[in-house]
Amino acid sequence: MGNIVAIVGRPNVGKSTLFNRLTKTRHAIVSDEAGTTRDRQYGKSDWNGREFSVIDTGGWVVNSDDVFEEEIRKQVSLATDEADVILFLVDVKNGVTDLDDAVARILRRVNKPVILVANKADTNDLAYGAAEFYSLGLGEPYCISAATGSGTGDLLDLIVSKFPKSVDDNVEENIPRFAVVGRPNAGKSSLINAFIGEERNIVTDIAGTTRDSIYTRYTKFGFDFYLVDTAGIRKKNKVTEDLEYYSVMRSIRAIENSDVCILMIDAERGIEAQDLNIFQLIQRNNKSLVVVVNKWDLVPEKTTAVMKGYEEAIRHRMAPFDDFPIIFASALTKQRIFKVLETAKDVFLNRKKRVSTAKLNEELLPLIEAFPPPSIKGKYIKIKYCMQLPATQIPSFVFYANLPQYVKEPYRRFLENKIRERWDFCGTPINIFIRQK
Repeated sequence: MGNIVAIVGRPNVGKSTLFNRLTKTRHAIVSDEAGTTRDRQYGKSDWNGREFSVIDTGGWVVNSDDVFEEEIRKQVSLATDEADVILFLVDVKNGVTDLDDAVARILRRVNKPVILVANKADTNDLAYGAAEFYSLGLGEPYCISAATGSGTGDLLDLIVSKFPKSVDDNVEENIPRFAVVGRPNAGKSSLINAFIGEERNIVTDIAGTTRDSIYTRYTKFGFDFYLVDTAGIRKKNKVTEDLEYYSVMRSIRAIENSDVCILMIDAERGIEAQDLNIFQLIQRNNKSLVVVVNKWDLVPEKTTAVMKGYEEAIRHRMAPFDDFPIIFASALTKQRIFKVLETAKDVFLNRKKRVSTAKLNEELLPLIEAFPPPSIKGKYIKIKYCMQLPATQIPSFVFYANLPQYVKEPYRRFLENKIRERWDFCGTPINIFIRQK
């Protein structure tokens, strides 16, 4: 289950290059906070069938020496809190620097696997130079070149071998897992407390897959689900300044380990860049979504028009995926709290919904005939048959066509919208595949 690898090290040692190499992408979550473009980098990697997430903790360091060490300390503490394996990247060409020493000092006290990676070892001569990194006291340096990819295969083998053995046995499979996520101060804790109430005894804690995801089994008022709680919610006062960034990183594990994400938005502040970052994480992980606009009791005018305006703004910012429920609630006054749980449960059931092949063809084929995919270069595209794939993570539909490569994104969206109009898949992403007949 969701293992996380973090890359740490001083600037310019090639953290981003290694990140791109491991995730085979060029992704960056970027925030537009006061003059800095900080690359918030998060990606998925997969090696010999083991999937894991990679965080590049770099890219948000202010350039001045005294702040430097402070910033790197923050990076490293984030990595040690959140990751299962830490890659400490150093640069063979530059040798050991004071900053490397500073990072190593912190890492030597960490009780998680740390792999010392000597980057830019493009030639054998350079690789010999890596021996001086033994002085950091973190064991043998692994020589790689992130730019050319040499040595990265062995490194991946090593990373995967260091993952903790997962204990998934305690968590029952068919019971939904809900995660409450959102920016700091959007009211996550208050919502969880409102659910659970003060009667903690109706709740059983099961230590989850990793040392710090806790599944809380909730059985009350006819509900039965796990609340995925991550340590981030409990480690309240640790980091104050970079809370925004940390909140996204903290959400990763909760999102990856859940089925339905309850995204909290603060009614007073509206939707901000950070909410969108978390929303993108939910989307990239194919999770179902319920949006809760919290602190609704503090909004002066609660007319239908105001609600409508809010809803439209939220759906507009999160387009093209806009088929998800939005609930106006208050964790404080407990207004519509159970509506949140009921909706999350419905959304979970939508995630598991099956549509029979006969019904699907009967409803969709006439529509497809009336609005076929646009012809390309005089070739007509015919879709003859469709079905829902069995046993997929999210509802997935396959349409068999004579020229699948010519069916473009807009038409897929058209098919998805028609499915959503006829069957209730509210809150859940859908996959549309076009395959050769």
